[in-house]
Amino acid sequence: MFKKIQILLLVSLFLVSCQSSKKEYQFNEGYIWGTIYHIIYDNPTGKDLNDGIKIVMNEFDHSLSTYKSNSIISRVNNNDSTVVLDHYFKTVFKRGSEISEATDGAFDMTIAPLVNAWGFGFKNKLDPKDIPVDSLLQMVGYNKVKLINNCIVKNDNRIMFDASAIAKGYGVDIVAKFLESKGISNYMVEIGGEIRVKGLSNKDRLWRVGIDRPIDDPQVKNREIQDILSLPNGAMATSGNYRQFYIKDGKKYAHTIDPKSGYPVQHSLLSASVIAPDCMTADAYATAFMVLGLEKSKTIVENNSNLEAYFIYTDAKGVYQTYSSKKIKEMIMK
Repeated sequence: MFKKIQILLLVSLFLVSCQSSKKEYQFNEGYIWGTIYHIIYDNPTGKDLNDGIKIVMNEFDHSLSTYKSNSIISRVNNNDSTVVLDHYFKTVFKRGSEISEATDGAFDMTIAPLVNAWGFGFKNKLDPKDIPVDSLLQMVGYNKVKLINNCIVKNDNRIMFDASAIAKGYGVDIVAKFLESKGISNYMVEIGGEIRVKGLSNKDRLWRVGIDRPIDDPQVKNREIQDILSLPNGAMATSGNYRQFYIKDGKKYAHTIDPKSGYPVQHSLLSASVIAPDCMTADAYATAFMVLGLEKSKTIVENNSNLEAYFIYTDAKGVYQTYSSKKIKEMIMK
């Protein structure tokens, strides 16, 4: 159901240090939502919470997985009039709508028909030359759907939702909330590259995360770290077009689709890492920025006190360059 793995966490270092730390940090990992999760936390009770974590993640999956035919989002996509929207779906819909407004539609969960057609969604892709972009655009538009009396009302019954650009981040928040409900104040939750941290790591310092250098590498075999951040309480998500793409007739098609043009984006911005108070917000904005490109994204960040960003882009000569907002500059490890 979900996209991209961009953030290189220093998990191996955590594992080694866990063994010698004075605090009893617990380490859990597993497979969920088509990706891998790593969770580290200081549990005063010494109890392994992995079973409870998996229950929470599976409940969440039942709401927002487009790969489950009986999930809430799938039933909404299929216009099931008996579906009862749960808290997860309504939260994602409301926050997604707010970010759609703030980004002038660059973030749009109704993009599912286009994402599917281009081969990055939950249905079979079409050949690029056969994609009816103009027709599909008629089914796309965040302002064509509304939440009224706990029901989704569509202007066109063919409209479908793809929450992959926000749901995984929200899933990270859900797990973090579960840990906090158990009295845990020091943790790191990472699911498929989206991350949320609180307190201190098992080395009694702020959690450290790495930002990948955006090298085309769909098999994740040649990772290089661009920078390492010392991350305070909050969340970080990264979006880029160097993991999910395909080559057809010599042309690269990346997974970020512009909801207005209907085509995969083509610009100099290669990677967008966003820090926000919650991972749902960071996740959605990271995707929106990959649609908007460098300059428009910088403007949004500079006018939103709740957002920080680290952009990797190419200049006119094709050389990698970076942009860091003020607070992120202070987080970069020297």
